[in-house]
Amino acid sequence: MPPSRDPDGDAPDDDAPDGDAPDGEPGEDAGAGDAAATARFADLGPWWSPPAGVDLGERAHLDPDGAPRIVERRFTVTADHAGHRLDHYLKRMIPRLSRTRVQAVIRSQLARGPDTLPDARPFRASTTVAAGDTWVIRRPARAEPPCPRTFGVLHKDEAVMVVDKPAGLPVHASAKFYFNTLARVVAERFPDEDWHMCHRIDRETSGALVMARGDGTAARVKRMFADKRAGKLYLAIVRGDPPWPDADAAGEPGAAAGEEVLDLPLALAGPGDPSRLPGVRMLVRAGGLPSITCVTVVERVAGYALVRCRLVTGRQHQIRAHLAHTGYPIVGDKLYGAGEDAFIAFCDRGWTRELAAAALLPRQALHAARVRIPHPASGDVLDVESPLAPDLALFLAAHRR
Repeated sequence: MPPSRDPDGDAPDDDAPDGDAPDGEPGEDAGAGDAAATARFADLGPWWSPPAGVDLGERAHLDPDGAPRIVERRFTVTADHAGHRLDHYLKRMIPRLSRTRVQAVIRSQLARGPDTLPDARPFRASTTVAAGDTWVIRRPARAEPPCPRTFGVLHKDEAVMVVDKPAGLPVHASAKFYFNTLARVVAERFPDEDWHMCHRIDRETSGALVMARGDGTAARVKRMFADKRAGKLYLAIVRGDPPWPDADAAGEPGAAAGEEVLDLPLALAGPGDPSRLPGVRMLVRAGGLPSITCVTVVERVAGYALVRCRLVTGRQHQIRAHLAHTGYPIVGDKLYGAGEDAFIAFCDRGWTRELAAAALLPRQALHAARVRIPHPASGDVLDVESPLAPDLALFLAAHRR
């Protein structure tokens, strides 16, 4: 059976490359990558301890005086939704909400714009929405799962910024995260600058993420990623000693010579597939979407290897699924590395000592190590690297002979 906990609220995106998949798999609310939740396993290695000097966002939902902040979400009715019942409209806008929850929102949290003051009369579920109506949901903020809000800046100019996202920090808001997101902390750090995410990195992945200033520049940079004019390299720590070329024999990233090509079609598991996780897990199978990852080995240590991965295509969970299928799963990958039973148990119960010992790391050992894009203003190549995240560097160091 699939996990009993709901995902964090982001819709699936089958075309998202590995590392750019939607923030959140089932079970993230149970502590995936949360330093505060996993600190009790510090005896398993220093990578289980909370990072020193990092804001974990435990008070991010509170005002300076300790009162909950207000979370606000606005919707403007488009012509295709005009004439719908209010409860049906809200359900379409926020599919994760149950019908009972929609009713509660209508009773206690809903207002009609342009201001946020409620109308004199109460709204009913059967109220008809009209094109151009603005509806506002306002609620007191709730405590969010702790995650690192401290991030580095790898490059910044007037048009482009490349940030060094820490593992465990979601990129965008979802059901459980509003203030503890990269989008929010960037806005807090640069309050007078209009920065937009140009691609995505999932919550457990660390490393380089490109942002652009203003809607127009962001649209141009997003097209670069969509048109494959932007290049990304990932580093992954895998179990075992893969028989792939060493990185120094592969030449400059992007060159085909010297790389092992994993050409393995991928499909999202569905009913009838050999998986207990339909709609969650990607399977290698004939008839799937073409999926190509080029790999080389950067370093071999006792029992593990640091692998460089270059995406030719970008499918959901591509790197993770490809490496696991070849017999070299990513360390800390609860879905593809620990097995479906372990993943379902994690979703239901969170971290246990047995799962922590089997997973080895509190998050998947995947790092966005390098990004290259034509600069949207000058056209020159912008080439930015992110050093291997400290927790992954500590893990490698502990296993060097």
